[in-house]
Amino acid sequence: MRTQARELAFKLIFERLFVKENYSFDEEFFAVIKKEEDREFSKQLVTSFENNREEVEQLVSSKLIGYSLDRVYKIDLALLYLAVTEINYLQTPHQVVVNEVVELSKQFSTEKSSRFINGVLAAIIKGKND
Repeated sequence: MRTQARELAFKLIFERLFVKENYSFDEEFFAVIKKEEDREFSKQLVTSFENNREEVEQLVSSKLIGYSLDRVYKIDLALLYLAVTEINYLQTPHQVVVNEVVELSKQFSTEKSSRFINGVLAAIIKGKND
């Protein structure tokens, strides 16, 4: 299921916010995802983030009004990075991505995080359409 694949990618991106050195992903980590296409989707999300991290960080940072990246909850930051990566590099429809990431924020973050994430993503998407 794509939801499970996104959740796994989110957890890896979250981890990458704390671990700076490059490392390869253990195939066993992805084994929890039953369908091969979903495993590949999760790997593609993480790899796309890794390959475009600086650009993703700059885009998110540019839409944080009154905040800097270091002031955003790390969970929220990882969810924003996941969403921007999927929208920009995997071309998933933004409505799907926003819905999925907001649901993940309700599960893993604070009560106010879903509104914050939704607002930042709306600004990013609006910027793409201008």
